Amino acid sequence: MTAHRGAGYLKRADTDRLYEIFSKYATVEKNGEKHITSEDFVRKFLGLFDEDDYNKESVKLIAGIVDMDKDGYISFSEFQAFEGLLCVPDALYKTAFQLFDTNGNGLVAFDEFAEVMRKTALHKKLPFNMESTFVRLYFGKDKKRLVTYPEFSQFLHDFHEEYGVEAFKKCDKDGTGFITAGDFRDIMLSVKNHLLTKELKNKVIMASSFLQGERKISFPYYMAFNSLLNNMELIKRVYLNATNGHRTYEVTKEEFLHSAQMMSQITPLEVDILFTLCDTMHQTNGRIIYNDLNAITPEQYFKQVTRRVAEIKAVSEEVNTIREPFRLIYFLESILSPEERGVLIQILESTYRFTLGSIAGAVGASAVYPIDLVKTRMQNQRTGSFIGEVAYRNSWDCFKKVIRHEGVFGLYRGLVPQLIGVAPEKAIKLTMNDLVRDKLMDKKGNITLGGEILAGACAGASQVVFTNPLEIVKIRLQVAGEIAGGGKVRALSVVKDLGLFGLYKGAKACLLRDVPFSAIYFPAYAHVKAKFADENGYNHPLTLLAAGAIAGVPAASLVTPADVIKTRLQVVARSGQTTYNGLIDATRKIYAEEGARAFWKGAVARVFRSSPQFAVTLVTYEILQRLFYVDFGGSRPTGSELTISTPIEETARKPHHIGGYQVAMPVLTGLETKFGISLPRFSFVKPQN
Repeated sequence: MTAHRGAGYLKRADTDRLYEIFSKYATVEKNGEKHITSEDFVRKFLGLFDEDDYNKESVKLIAGIVDMDKDGYISFSEFQAFEGLLCVPDALYKTAFQLFDTNGNGLVAFDEFAEVMRKTALHKKLPFNMESTFVRLYFGKDKKRLVTYPEFSQFLHDFHEEYGVEAFKKCDKDGTGFITAGDFRDIMLSVKNHLLTKELKNKVIMASSFLQGERKISFPYYMAFNSLLNNMELIKRVYLNATNGHRTYEVTKEEFLHSAQMMSQITPLEVDILFTLCDTMHQTNGRIIYNDLNAITPEQYFKQVTRRVAEIKAVSEEVNTIREPFRLIYFLESILSPEERGVLIQILESTYRFTLGSIAGAVGASAVYPIDLVKTRMQNQRTGSFIGEVAYRNSWDCFKKVIRHEGVFGLYRGLVPQLIGVAPEKAIKLTMNDLVRDKLMDKKGNITLGGEILAGACAGASQVVFTNPLEIVKIRLQVAGEIAGGGKVRALSVVKDLGLFGLYKGAKACLLRDVPFSAIYFPAYAHVKAKFADENGYNHPLTLLAAGAIAGVPAASLVTPADVIKTRLQVVARSGQTTYNGLIDATRKIYAEEGARAFWKGAVARVFRSSPQFAVTLVTYEILQRLFYVDFGGSRPTGSELTISTPIEETARKPHHIGGYQVAMPVLTGLETKFGISLPRFSFVKPQN
């Protein structure tokens, strides 16, 4: 069992606030104290069994978990005690123990266990042999032994496995060690139903071709099948060990077996079944990836979900979020399936990404603009100046002199046109990278390294349309402050002086810089991000920031020569300074006059500007996609799934469920999903269709 909140336990609720909530549901007064009835606690406070023909025995049993003196009423002290119990890491086992401890003495007798089990839906379908050796080993030969909480937790863990064995024995009437495929299906759908995902149930267990040609199921196969489903989290670890943490690498059966050697509880038969199931469900042809395992992994007591401000579906899936602002998308949802993503849906997806990319780009540019200004001024220093000496000794000297002579706001010269231009620039870059990656992915969501590089290169090339005009205006504004007593230079006047074609001066150098930068940056970011993901594949925002910064170091530094050439071409040369006529001419003159080291001027400032800028931009972009997630049926950001304490059947969180009661629903749901303890909902058995 893990704690309910990734790290640490749930915080206890404030007593006064808890009593205020308790009082809203307390309708009975006994001995001068308020009490909640069993029905009000289960049906009104928890929100369970809200049907008119609800099963009163089931309601009484659930309320009995909290009602320690078993008088049918819940006092505030009992209400508060259960809230505290829900905050401990073994809350699921303790809740199950209190369900069976019907007399509230802190021990479970055989009669108490048998009484509760006989009321469960599972026992009604397939009665358990209460006279079995297994039961007597725990409760004694005469079944008079009282079982403590630690002992009962182990008993409960083993009991459901024994239930499966008992079910096999009942179907194997002749004791041959075999059952029919039909019996196997019936057992899995009744006793082991909580281990079956929807996809596994529909595509394998319920399929007419299931075990076609297999007339009998052996006991070893039956045990291995159930052991595999129980150990899927371990299976995932074996896969990640085989792929060194990558989730999209294909693994063969031999590679998987080699990785599983260190974990003796995984048998070759289980691995055979695993690969058979994956091939049946996804036609894997003997090679599996991490997503294949997710399709088989049973729902956990706490599941993976994403914390979102808005979750909107634009293709045909059931939606439970606010629909009013997105009528067009929901109309499309009603007529399009995920496999039928047409041009319109893809345009909407690109528009969505473009909008978020614009915001992210503006945030990233603002964060590092002073560094960019220092970088530009360092790169613009050239020989032949009428001043007779360089203005700045290094980047730090440049930073100090800008503040001394131009003030703090001097560090932000040219920021406004930068923000106007950087929004579409970064937006088209991020959108194009995502778009090309989506097109180059295979059906399993994999993309080759060459595909990643190509997607990045396309992103870099596409942004030059916006980058070049933006850069030339920005650079001329940034260097304007170097001329003492010079008039104030405005962005509009620079644009008028340059004209349309002048705005694309140095475009070749811009391409030479931006294409390799993006071709290096985006693949590096994707791989570093995957390395920083936790064992569940989730990336914390800080790991996204670190991945973005690390990926920016090689990308920014290696393209510095192209950035120097671009800067020289785009800045107006002052009297006495060297002038350049094109890319090759600039390269030759810089090398001849200043040497090879000149091509690396401002490299440090460039790394310190580009690395954090793209880190901030990417983390903002991904967080925005998490907060305002729109499912257009395409790919979603990797690493955005976070394990938090949420019930498997997620409903809107009740405002009165505070403190430990925030996990009351998943704990009660866990009784069924982990132990198979399902209480009947209705007062009578409803006929099955």
